[in-house]
Amino acid sequence: MKNSKFPTDSLNIHTELIMPGHTNPLGNLMGGNLLSWMDVACGISALKHSGHISVTASVDNVSFKLPIRVGDVVIIKSHVTRAFSTSMEVLCEVHIQNIEDNTETLSHQAFMTFVALNKFGVKVEVPQIETQNEVEQKLYDGALRRRELRLVLAGKLDPKEAKNLKKIFLT
Repeated sequence: MKNSKFPTDSLNIHTELIMPGHTNPLGNLMGGNLLSWMDVACGISALKHSGHISVTASVDNVSFKLPIRVGDVVIIKSHVTRAFSTSMEVLCEVHIQNIEDNTETLSHQAFMTFVALNKFGVKVEVPQIETQNEVEQKLYDGALRRRELRLVLAGKLDPKEAKNLKKIFLT
């Protein structure tokens, strides 16, 4: 595919050791700190993919499934799953690493959307994504439905025009 990149080209891995200053009085990581780290990690993935500064356009639901405690090592992995004309969907996965046995547990996941801008703040086209395996292809295919849902929820797309969402609910 011409002017395309692989999802792995945008892979970003960010690691944090949770310190007392990151936590609430119960010793659990404050959600705002995690969201900030996720946003930066995904922004770097978008930058690596597009070659341009990229700004956050949306953040999908983030469910806090597991507590992250003082002393935990957190690994945030992000990469672009699909590119549209000027926007990119980025998957962000947060893992808690067990230092003793070097295992990772997925604790949080979200999709974020970024828009690439030139130095004047004008939207620029981004390379498309070329998938290399089934997992990447599944994420790529699902991105169109997730995009339609974001646009419907933001009031930018009439639900009647959400063709890919209709296929799920009306078949």
